[in-house]
Amino acid sequence: MSKVDVLLGLQWGDEGKGKVVDVLTPQYDVIARFQGGPNAGHTLEFNGIKHVLRTIPSGIFHQDKINVIGNGVLIEPRIFKGEVEALTEKGVDATRNLYISLKAHLILPSHRLLDAANEQAKGKAKIGSTLKGIGPAYTDKVARTGLRVGDTLSSDFAQRYEHLKQQHVQTARMLGFDVDGFQLEGVPFAEYERLWVDSLQSLHQFRLISSEYFINQCLREGKKVLAEGAQGSMLDIDFGSYPFVTSSNTVTAGVCSGLGVAPSAVGRVMGITKAYCTRVGAGPFPTELFDATGDQLCRLGHEFGSVTGRPRRCGWIDLVALRYACMLNGVTDLFVTKPDVMDDFDEVKMCTAYSIDGQQTTEIPFNLNTVKIEPVLKSFAGWKQSVSGIHAYGQLPQNLRSYLDAIEQESGVHIMAVSTSPDRKDVLFK
Repeated sequence: MSKVDVLLGLQWGDEGKGKVVDVLTPQYDVIARFQGGPNAGHTLEFNGIKHVLRTIPSGIFHQDKINVIGNGVLIEPRIFKGEVEALTEKGVDATRNLYISLKAHLILPSHRLLDAANEQAKGKAKIGSTLKGIGPAYTDKVARTGLRVGDTLSSDFAQRYEHLKQQHVQTARMLGFDVDGFQLEGVPFAEYERLWVDSLQSLHQFRLISSEYFINQCLREGKKVLAEGAQGSMLDIDFGSYPFVTSSNTVTAGVCSGLGVAPSAVGRVMGITKAYCTRVGAGPFPTELFDATGDQLCRLGHEFGSVTGRPRRCGWIDLVALRYACMLNGVTDLFVTKPDVMDDFDEVKMCTAYSIDGQQTTEIPFNLNTVKIEPVLKSFAGWKQSVSGIHAYGQLPQNLRSYLDAIEQESGVHIMAVSTSPDRKDVLFK
C-alpha cells in the first residue's frame, strides 16, 4: 500500500504551491486538494502564459493525471464554472480528469453576503477576508446546516437552499447590512443567485465520487497520491495567528480529515517557503518591512494577490515561524521559492528569534497578535547576480548557497529544491 505525499505552504500563503505541484505532478498518479476554497489562488506559469487556479488542483494541466477536489474543500459553483471555462479556452478539458467529492460543501451566494456583513460589522477589527464566503460556509458545516455537492442531486435541494439563504439574509439584516443594495461580482444579488443556480449544472458534468473510498483504493493499488494544500500553515484555524486565520486546518493533519485517509497513510511532507515573507490582509507579521526594502520586495516579487489583487505585505524570512510550521507539519523536505527577487540586494536578512520585553525566544507566543515583537535578525551578503537561467543547484552563487544553508540549519529540514523564476522549467533540485 502506497502513501499520500503532502505539499503545503509554511508561511501565510502565496509561497508558490501551485507551481511546485505542477512540477511534481509527473511523479504522481493523483493530485488531490484537501481544504480551502476559491479564496486560494494558485498561480502557474509556463510557455509564457500565466494560469490562476482557485479550486481545481494544480495537476489539471497534465491530462493523464487524475485530479480530485476532496471533501474538505469548499466549492462556489459560479466561480468554479468560470475556472472550468478559462481552462477550456486554453485547450484543457477538465471533465476528462477532474473528480469531485460528493461530501465537499457548497458556498452559497448568501454565504458571501454574510461574509461581507460580518466583515463590515467588525469595523477596525476586520480580519481582511477575501469575501468569498469561506468563513460562513465552514461555520454552517460545523453547525451541521451546510449543503454539499451530493445534496444538489436530491429532490428537496431547492427548499433546503432557500431555507438556509433566508437564515443568512436575516442575520445580515440584524447586523445592519444593506442586503437590498448588495452586489456580487458587479451584479445585483438576485441576478448573481440566478447565475449561481444555473452553474450547478457545471458540477454535474464531472465525476462525483466518494473521494475517501477512491483515494484509499488508489493507495491499495499502489498509486502515488499527492495532497495539495491551500493558504499557509500560519493561517491554520488552530495554530495560526488567530483570529487572523482562515477557517480550515491548513497543516498536514487537515489531509486526514480533508481526504479521509489515516495518519499512518501520510508519507513525505514537502513544505514550501519563500526566501522572504509576505502576508495579505490584517494580522501580525513580525518581520514586516515598512521601508524601501519592503516596497522593493513587493515590486520585484510582483506581490499582489492572485485572487484579490491586493498588494502583499513584505518582510524578511521568519525562521521562528518556519521552525514552528515544520514542527506542526512533520516536514521532511523544504522547497524554497523566489530567491531571485533579491538578486540585486546588497544584503539579505533572516529572523532567527523574537525579542519580547527584552527576552529572546524561539517560540511563537500565544498572544502573537497583541505582544510587541522585535525580530532578531541575522545578516547575509547579497549574491548580486541573476540566478535565472542557472541549471544546477551547485551553480548557484556562493552567497545564495550560504543563505540557503542557513535556512536548512535553522529549520532543521533538508532543502529538496529551489525555484529561480516563475516558470516551471526553472526548478533546481539539490
